[in-house]
Amino acid sequence: MLAKVQKWGSSQGVKIPAHLLENSHIKIGEDVDISVESGKIIIKPTRQIRGKYDIKNLVAKMPENYQVVEENWGVPEGKEVW
Repeated sequence: MLAKVQKWGSSQGVKIPAHLLENSHIKIGEDVDISVESGKIIIKPTRQIRGKYDIKNLVAKMPENYQVVEENWGVPEGKEVW
């Protein structure tokens, strides 16, 4: 399939037909990861939860010797139940 790179304001873009988005499981408004590999532009769905972080990726970055500690957030303010 041929497409044309077009100028949109100060950016450039390519229209992606609906059937290609559907086949790639990318939804309108979803974040995508764009990279270049061997001179080709690769667009991949990010599959990030709520468009920000994936808990599995965050936990994988934790040091193996990580120890949970209780934080002191100071004295209660307002109607918190402690």
